[in-house]
Amino acid sequence: MNRSTASLAPNHEFAVVAVMALGFGLVGFDRFLISTLFPVIRADLHLSYGDIGTITGALALAWGFAALLMGNASDRIGRRTVLVGSLTMFALLIGASGLAVGLASLVAVRLVMGLADGAYTPASITATLESSNPKRYGLNIGIQQMMLPLCGLGIAPLLVNALLHVISWRLIFSVFTLPGLILAYVVWRVIPKKEILPTPLPLELAAHIPSRHPFADWRHAVTYRNVQVAMGMMLCWLTCLVTTSALLPNYLIDYLHLSFAAMSSVMTAIGVGSAVGTVTLPWLSDRLGRKPVMLISTVGVGLSLVMLARTGANPALLFAWLFCVHFFNNALITLTVGPVCTEAVPVTLMATASGMVIAVGELFGGGIAPIIGGQVAQHFGINHILWLPTGAMVLAVGICSLLKETHKV
Repeated sequence: MNRSTASLAPNHEFAVVAVMALGFGLVGFDRFLISTLFPVIRADLHLSYGDIGTITGALALAWGFAALLMGNASDRIGRRTVLVGSLTMFALLIGASGLAVGLASLVAVRLVMGLADGAYTPASITATLESSNPKRYGLNIGIQQMMLPLCGLGIAPLLVNALLHVISWRLIFSVFTLPGLILAYVVWRVIPKKEILPTPLPLELAAHIPSRHPFADWRHAVTYRNVQVAMGMMLCWLTCLVTTSALLPNYLIDYLHLSFAAMSSVMTAIGVGSAVGTVTLPWLSDRLGRKPVMLISTVGVGLSLVMLARTGANPALLFAWLFCVHFFNNALITLTVGPVCTEAVPVTLMATASGMVIAVGELFGGGIAPIIGGQVAQHFGINHILWLPTGAMVLAVGICSLLKETHKV
């Protein structure tokens, strides 16, 4: 992937990675703040386990749809417009989650928020990589991506536990309105208006640019083998992430009978494990290659899920195994939507390819899996929910073996 010299200036690289990371942190708060609140919201709004799965799936479906459309849009109209628009929409609407009076209104609000979050994701990934030195692709995308789990799954449970003592759950969402607006302004200042493309353009890019429209771009991107493989892998990673984050709080309270405070502490393992793994393993892939790191990580997720399912009401052990699950799983997500698919396509299709992969993962792994998990919990018992992501990891080993290495070690 070629870059102009200006786009690789250290100061510019640092600034872009920093603001894209902060934005993804806000997206993480929006997506996962509600997971820790589900036990409280469930009692207040009289929701079932199935309803929780539906609410979680609704946001994921909207996220995938927006990633598909807006990833391609950012390749055509520029990153800045999409990033600033999505952050502004996020900031103005995040407080609406606290206005919900029942299942229908909560699903409607989460659908709209999913559109904003999904639009931000592929554009921010591509903006990060475009500003980065190729030697730091894995490291920089890891830093940017780690903020979602660190904020949404690490800090959010502790924040919720503290804020519920002083304000209603309905007001907690509105805390992030002002930070969102401020960050939208900073992104407007830091991200350039026009993308910097190599001059002269490679023949492949020059031939592709005149026929730019979404369907042509999608058809072009899906012809690359790693994009196809990444779609299958992303389904598995999102099945694990969304199922465990959405339904695990109720699993810990209703099945293992932990207190709310103990549950909140255990749930922080998702954020901490994800943050550490998201930086460490992509950085390691810069040195060992993408494929070997991903195969080892897939096995690591599967084994950790088995041990988590076999652990009783022991907060320390639950924390340890949940940490391991997401140490590996979130690194897999980061590598899949970042280097694996963007290194396989021309620079003009980077966000399109990332958006397609995210869309498949969100629509099926993120959207359908929690709905299935919610129904499994409702009809067979919440103690069975961990077998869904475990089965996804078994499938993922086979899919990951088809991956073509794109990083020259």
